[in-house]
Amino acid sequence: MSDLRPAKDKHQALLWRLPLIFCLFLSFSSGYCQSPPSADAQSPDPVRRVNAPHFDEQVPFSEMATLWFGQVNNTDNYADVRVGYNDEYLRVNITAFDRYLWYDTTPGSDLDEWDAATLYLDLEEDGGGAPATDDYRLVAQINWWEVRSNYQKAFRGDGNHWMVASTAFTTTSGWRGTNLNRNGSDNDDRGWTLNFYIPFASLGLPGPPADGDCWGMALAMHDRDDAVASSPIADKTWPEDAQDAQPDTWGQLVFNPPAYQRPPAFASGTAIIRHKLNGAIVTDAAVGGHTDCGNGLDFWNEWGDANYAGGSPVNIQNQSDVADWPCFSKYYVTFPLNALPPGKVIISATLTLHQIGSAGEPDQRQPSLIQVLTVDEAWGEATLTWNNAPLARENVSSAWVDPTSFPGWPGLPREWDVSSATAQAYHAGIPLRLVLYEADSAYHSGKYFVSCDTGDWNAVGRPTLTVLWGNSQPLITKQVWPASTTNGDLITYTLRWLGSGQPLTMTDNLPNGLSAPGPISASTGSAHYNPSARQIAWTGIPANGQAVTITFPVTVQVGGPLALYNTAVLSAGNLYLSSDTALVIIDGYPIYLPQIVKP
Repeated sequence: MSDLRPAKDKHQALLWRLPLIFCLFLSFSSGYCQSPPSADAQSPDPVRRVNAPHFDEQVPFSEMATLWFGQVNNTDNYADVRVGYNDEYLRVNITAFDRYLWYDTTPGSDLDEWDAATLYLDLEEDGGGAPATDDYRLVAQINWWEVRSNYQKAFRGDGNHWMVASTAFTTTSGWRGTNLNRNGSDNDDRGWTLNFYIPFASLGLPGPPADGDCWGMALAMHDRDDAVASSPIADKTWPEDAQDAQPDTWGQLVFNPPAYQRPPAFASGTAIIRHKLNGAIVTDAAVGGHTDCGNGLDFWNEWGDANYAGGSPVNIQNQSDVADWPCFSKYYVTFPLNALPPGKVIISATLTLHQIGSAGEPDQRQPSLIQVLTVDEAWGEATLTWNNAPLARENVSSAWVDPTSFPGWPGLPREWDVSSATAQAYHAGIPLRLVLYEADSAYHSGKYFVSCDTGDWNAVGRPTLTVLWGNSQPLITKQVWPASTTNGDLITYTLRWLGSGQPLTMTDNLPNGLSAPGPISASTGSAHYNPSARQIAWTGIPANGQAVTITFPVTVQVGGPLALYNTAVLSAGNLYLSSDTALVIIDGYPIYLPQIVKP
C-alpha cells in the first residue's frame, strides 16, 4: 500500500495551478495483466493462462474454463483442469487419467507423495523467486471413505519458505477403477478427480476479484504407483516448467477478462481463409479417442500416441466420468494469415465449423459448450498425438453447440468469435493456431465436424476463418505548453494523428481570450485560419499510418483566475472520427500536496 508522508519542504511539494477544486485519486494495484503476447514457433517459454468465467450462483462443471497437462501411458498421468468462480469462491477441478490409484490410509505430512494435486495461487501476480505472503500452496490427496479434512493442507509464504497456514478451503475427491491401493496385472484403474473450493474471504478478500484482475497460478499432479513408492514418479505441472517455491515460473489466472476491444478502424476488406481456397493451406487434426473411443487401441500403451492424419469427420468430446477418458477428443487447426494485408486492424474474426453429427442415441445427446484455445507452437498433421500435442496458451472463446443427426452436406455451421486470437497472431506475424475442447459433464457429449480433409465436393464445409479488417481510424491528440500561464504569455498548441489513406478534415475553434494564431505549421496537408469564425481548419489525405503534426502559437490576452478550453475535431467527410480538448489555466491558485512515496 502507498505510504503518505508530508513533504520535507514546499519545494518538494507538487504544485498545481487550479482555480477550482483539486481531487487526488490514489490507485492501488489490482493485479490486472495484459493478454500474453503470441510467441513464435521457437519460443521456449510461452505464457500459459486461463481466463476464468464468473457465475452468479453455483459454478457449473460443464461451463468452467479448461486447460490440460501431462501424458497418457502406463506410468505417466494426464489431467484435464476446469476453473471458474462466483462471488464467494474459486473452484478448480482436476481430473487425472491414472492406471494405478494409491492413497495413504493414515495420512501424515506427506500428502503430495501419493495420488494428489497441489494448487498454487499468487494473489498479486508479482512473481518472485520465493513464496511471499500473498502466495498460497494448497495440497489435496485422493481418498475413499475417510474424513476428508485429513487429506488436505494449506501453506502460505513468509518471504522465503512455505509455512503451514490455517487458510480455510474445501476439497472433494472421487475415483474410478478396480479398487484403491492394489498392485498387479488385475488392477486397471481409470483415474481420479479432486475439486478445490477456495473462499475469497479465507484469502483475506472482501469479495471476488474485479473483472480483468490477474493472479499467478500453477498446478502440480503427484503420482504413486505402488505401496512403497520405490520408483518415484516425477510431478507433472502446469505450466510445464513451474517450480514449487518460485512464483515467477507460474502461469496466469485472469478473472472474467474484458472482451476484445479493437482499435477504432474503417472496415476495408474481408478475407475468407479455407483450405485450398485461393491457395491457402489450412491444417487440422484430431487427437484422443477420435470418433470411436480409440477402438482397438491399448489404452495405456497406444491410445496417447495415436495419429489420425487425414481423418474426417473430427470429434470434440469430454465428460465428467473419468472412466470414459478413452472417448475424449480434441481438435487442432491452423490458419495462415498471409492473405491479410500488412498494417491493418483486425475488426472481427469468426471461426466456422460445419457439424454433421453427434455421439450417442438421439434421446441421450446433450448440448456442449465447446471452447477455443490458442496454441503457440507449430505442429505437424502426420505426427500430432494426444501426448505430443502442444499445450494451450489461453482460452479465448466458447459457444454452445446443440446435438444433431446428420443434417445433410455441408453440415450445420457453428461459429466462434476468435477476434482477439486472430489480432494477436496477425500482429505477431504468425499463423493462427487453435485447439477446440470442452469441459462437458454429460455422457454422449461428442460433436462431429467436417475437417479440412473432406473432398473438394464439400469444400464449403471445410473449417473457415472469416476476418474483417480495416484501416486505423485516426485518433487526434492535442497538447498545450505551458498549461499554466498569465496574461501576455505566448503558448503553443500541438496536434497529432495518423493518416488512414482517405481525405480528412480537422477543425479547432479558439476561445475568446486568445489571440489569432501565429504561423501554422503542418507536416502535410493544408491549414488556414478563418478570423470571423476564430477557427483553424486543416485538410489532407495522409497515407495510412502517416504521422500528421500541426503546431501554432497564440498569445494570452486576458487575466485570471480562468480556465480556457478548446477542442480539435477530426472527421472524414460527415463522419466524426475523434476529438481532444486542451486546457490552459490563467493565473491559477497554487495548492501544495503531500509527497507520495510507494515502497
